[in-house]
This record gives sequence, C-alpha cells and structure tokens, in this order.
Amino acid sequence: MGGPERPPEETQDDRGLVEQARRGDREAFGTLVRRYQDRAFNLAYQMLRNREEALDIAQEAFARAYASLPTFKGESSFTTWLHRIVVNLAIDSLRRMRRSGTAAYDDTRATPEEGEVDLPAADDPAAALEMKQVRGLLARGIAELPPAQRAVLLLREVEGLSYEEISRAVGCNLGTVMSRLFYARRRLRHALKVHLADLR
Repeated sequence: MGGPERPPEETQDDRGLVEQARRGDREAFGTLVRRYQDRAFNLAYQMLRNREEALDIAQEAFARAYASLPTFKGESSFTTWLHRIVVNLAIDSLRRMRRSGTAAYDDTRATPEEGEVDLPAADDPAAALEMKQVRGLLARGIAELPPAQRAVLLLREVEGLSYEEISRAVGCNLGTVMSRLFYARRRLRHALKVHLADLR
C-alpha cells in the first residue's frame, strides 16, 4: 500500500456546530451529519463489507453521538470522536456476525463503494480483469484481519489519520496502534500471497 493521503482538515466551525448542538440546536447537528455521513458510512463499510449493515452502523453512530453530546468534552475533534463510535459499533457487529455465523463479506459486490481506492481503468480486457481480481483480493484480505487490526489499518491507509488520531479514535496507546498496524500489514501481505497463489 502507498502512503495514506490526508483527508481535508476538519473545518473550523465544527467545534461551533458541536456547541450549538449541545445547546439543543438540531439543525447544527444536522449540518455535522450531512458533512460526515459519507465518511462514517465508508469506514463502516470498509470494516464490515456489508452495505446494509454499514448504513445501519452509520445511522446508529450519529444517533449515539447526538445522545452523548452532553458528555463530549471536546478533547478530540468531532470526526475523531465519530470514528471511535463507528469503529466500536462495527467491531460489535462483527462479533455478532461471527457468533451467528453470518458472513460479513459481500462477495457479490462488483464495483467499489464511494470513497474506496479504485484501480485505474485498463483498455486491455485481460488487464482489467486482473485489476478487478487484485481489488477483490485486497478487500478479502482486509476482511480476514482481526477487527482491531482492521480498524487501525483502515484508519491509517483509507482515512489517512495520524498515529495520534488513531490512538484517540480506537482508545489505545501509540505503541498498541503501531503494533496492530504492523501485524495487520504483515497478515495482509501473507493473505494476498496465498490468494494470488490460488489464482495461478
């Protein structure tokens, strides 16, 4: 994977919107929802690989954020706080799926979701097929990671968060973040190697 691209910085008025929402301004919170609903959905989808479940997670995340506004101290940005809620809900969902035997990975998806890194189109049909297979292998490899490792990998490589932001988002220290990221990348490389061998 290449170096993560930094997402646009949180706008200066996010903190003001949060304060307005804390005072009961529903429209202010609605602005935050509209501003970050795609990001919340994309993170949930990358974690779960299930569109309907990701939509439910994103909606639940905003509902919980709104209900918890009185306890939000503003020690981190609204987006970091939202990431933490989404990740926790997604991990809980993955555990429920595992207990019930429900598959989280949606193998029927033919095109990448909005916000996913797509590979460039190829004029050669064989090359296009190969790119599609590689994209599928990446998705499958990420889906095979333990939830905690999957979370830090996605926050770093897809969301482009710094180690400090990931630490706040997942609620663990920097050393744990770096360790999880190291093992996630190593497991992903191994999974890709195995899957590529199976294709040959």
